[in-house]
Amino acid sequence: MKMTELKTFVVGNPWKNWVFVKVYTDEGIYGLGEATGSLSAKPDEAQVQELGRFLMGEDPRNPEYIWQKMYKGMYLNVNVAMSAIEVACWDILGKSLNVPVWQLLGGKQRPRLRVYANGWYQGPRDPAFFADEAAKVKSMGYTALKFDPFGSAYRFFDSSEERLSLAIIRAVRDAVGDDVDLLIEGHDRFSVSTAIRIGKQLEEFRPMWFETPVMSTDIAATVEVARAINVPVATGERFHSISQVADLVSHRVVDIVQPETLNIGGISGAKKAAAIAEASEAFVALHQAQSPLTTAVNIHLHTSIPNFLIHECFDDFLVPWAHEVVRGVPRVQDGYLEPNDAPGLGVELDELEMAKYPFGQDYFLRLFEDGWERRDRK
Repeated sequence: MKMTELKTFVVGNPWKNWVFVKVYTDEGIYGLGEATGSLSAKPDEAQVQELGRFLMGEDPRNPEYIWQKMYKGMYLNVNVAMSAIEVACWDILGKSLNVPVWQLLGGKQRPRLRVYANGWYQGPRDPAFFADEAAKVKSMGYTALKFDPFGSAYRFFDSSEERLSLAIIRAVRDAVGDDVDLLIEGHDRFSVSTAIRIGKQLEEFRPMWFETPVMSTDIAATVEVARAINVPVATGERFHSISQVADLVSHRVVDIVQPETLNIGGISGAKKAAAIAEASEAFVALHQAQSPLTTAVNIHLHTSIPNFLIHECFDDFLVPWAHEVVRGVPRVQDGYLEPNDAPGLGVELDELEMAKYPFGQDYFLRLFEDGWERRDRK
């Protein structure tokens, strides 16, 4: 089997353009991947096309070999386009053998995955609004929800903003009760001193974790915060190498690791990161803020690893047409996801539907500007 073509599709999701990849072969089997970056689209699409020079004529049923060829060809650099192609190779491999990707990764460790909701708080930064929306999420069956209450804070913020942030958290906790886990998102915002002060105040709300309280790639700062507070710290979404995972868990103070599958090296990289975390008795909760396609990818990974903790999912809070564009992705039921048995990733892209939603020039989340949590570009 040989690769014959790479094709890209950009879909205008209003707060982050999605970039999809199809890898075609001479035997009629194709694989799907996603190259949605943080807040870029056209550069990620161009990276996919540029990588074609390494790959045409290669057998895609060797994902690790394909990854290493791209990695060396890009002078030991990593990008989301490489991960998208690597994921598509796993999809092709599974389809060629008529088995799901989770089977190729070692089989099921569990029949279903606990999920936490994200993206549910699209509205004003007001405690009453957050409380009402959180209650709705709970009524949908979710037992965990993540949110960022910190507005446009960057490194420091004034006392009134700090009080408002804590009031939002308190309102959510009161709305959902003690049986729902709260996951507090920091978005790499704070200085060490600010993160420690906030982290200590979070203790009364008993959150499952405080996510990326400081810059994720600053492992020394992350460790310092984790040692100073009595709330678990979770981090790792910005990591681009498994050596960063090894460095983080070696300190034995952060034991929730959140690699981003498309940053850490695709399916192979995420699997390796999970094994490194396991060696230090750490849990993995893969980060995911892309389309439902990457939801499906992470289902296969989380199903197959022994140290899975919880699965991030935006899918119930995306644009209503998301599952018309990406078909076959398992849906959340009573707060859980179940992997399917379809070959490969088990999903399909509908090209006619994708064409209805072109690239949006202003479809970018401006995270450190007031009102970003509305996700309405206003």
